[in-house]
Amino acid sequence: MLEAEGIYKSYGGISALKGVDFRVRAGSVHALVGENGAGKSTLVKILAGATSPDMGTLCLEGQPVHFASTAEAARRGIAVVSQELNLFPDLDVLANLFPMRELRRGPFVARKQMIAQARPILHELGLDLDLRALVETLSLEQRQLLEIARALMVHPRVLILDEPTSALHARQTELLHGVLRTLRQRKVAVVYVSHVLEDVLSLCDEVTVLRDGERVLDAIPVAQLKIEEIVAAMLGDKAASTTSYLASSARKAMPESRALRFEHVSIPGRLQEVTLEAPAGAIIGVAGLSGSGHRDVLAVTAGLLRPVSGHVWHPSGVEVRPNQREAVKQGIALVPGDRQRIGLMLDKSVWDNVAQVRAVALRRAGWLLRADQLRARAREHVARLGISTPSVDQEVRFLSGGNQQKVVFAKWLEADPSVLLLDDPTRGIDVGAKAEIYALMHGLAQRGVVQVLASTDPQELATVCDRVFVFYSGRICATLEPPRLDAHTILEVMNTGEPP
Repeated sequence: MLEAEGIYKSYGGISALKGVDFRVRAGSVHALVGENGAGKSTLVKILAGATSPDMGTLCLEGQPVHFASTAEAARRGIAVVSQELNLFPDLDVLANLFPMRELRRGPFVARKQMIAQARPILHELGLDLDLRALVETLSLEQRQLLEIARALMVHPRVLILDEPTSALHARQTELLHGVLRTLRQRKVAVVYVSHVLEDVLSLCDEVTVLRDGERVLDAIPVAQLKIEEIVAAMLGDKAASTTSYLASSARKAMPESRALRFEHVSIPGRLQEVTLEAPAGAIIGVAGLSGSGHRDVLAVTAGLLRPVSGHVWHPSGVEVRPNQREAVKQGIALVPGDRQRIGLMLDKSVWDNVAQVRAVALRRAGWLLRADQLRARAREHVARLGISTPSVDQEVRFLSGGNQQKVVFAKWLEADPSVLLLDDPTRGIDVGAKAEIYALMHGLAQRGVVQVLASTDPQELATVCDRVFVFYSGRICATLEPPRLDAHTILEVMNTGEPP
């Protein structure tokens, strides 16, 4: 169906793709995997018409093609869902499903006809939305599903999905996979870019692996592969150390002397009498389905939500103030998973982003800021976190997803936080980058930093956390610790609200 042959692409002298071949057949789901920076996103952009290769050719149904834009590729039946969502936040849901192609009856927009076309696809994805709601009011997982629905609305011949489940819970992921299996039966060609290797093996027909801009596995049937083999292909020489780190998450005894404490915190419709402790030096998880209240714990602590009743106490013993700027001054940092929307200034440099909190919000560098000093501090974080960038002057939008997430970490580590709130911090990044972030979290725990982790991945919570509070309808329904702290139990409690 869609073929790329001998694709080369460089940015500023750095080779992103080095002679890559890639083919996806009609009626198949083809996984494209690799580390962040391996070249996956660049190849996807070329397939979708967002950029042109320096060398190489594309063929669609055996005929050479050249896409001058994503609009031209779309006209030829190629739809793409980007990991970094491309919705219009100030328009409503229905308008986002029909961008620049509203159905009309004479001079009027035919909203009833548009709604009739949209409802079946939204239902397939389990997305129950008010079509008049502005997209900016939707949660991250709702926006991700909406982006997928928009791609399905055009009935594509080739569907390219870049990390489509990175913000989705298990039930939503199952629904999406069901839709993709239906598309396979309809002879649609699906390119599935994902770091969730369990999903790759259960859903996809073939796997291609890129590493350092080159193809290292070419369209291997999934029946012939194991996760360990895919990881080894992705990481090369780094595979052994990464795998051993992920397998050796030895737990530590939790200190109890200092803690972030919630005492009977309530917000109507969101939280009901929530009491919990997150001790210094521990990694505490909060889990739940969308809207269950677990993410509101992070928002309250960060000063983004004001409790109607109850108290939140900082590990120092003072009460947390319900104001974002004051929370930052108290040493409370929020690392969001939605890095492009709220975590970064994409058009600014690495050093601008790293300096944002310490130099601007806290003013610790003084009122007369020197760019050379801020650049030097940014270089220290780049080296410490292993951020892959040509220089600290590089605009963040040109970095891979994993490196962008490390910049978000660097920004908040520059503020030397005592409380670190992590909202899906590894969303859409590869196994190697995850291991590096987990190692960073464990290092911060050893320094006595309070860490609260919200994640859509139950396995991540079970692997990284010392204790997990599971929320259901705004309440804590279970507190899980070893040996009952495992992905299966977390998932079951999230969906039932019943303690194990």
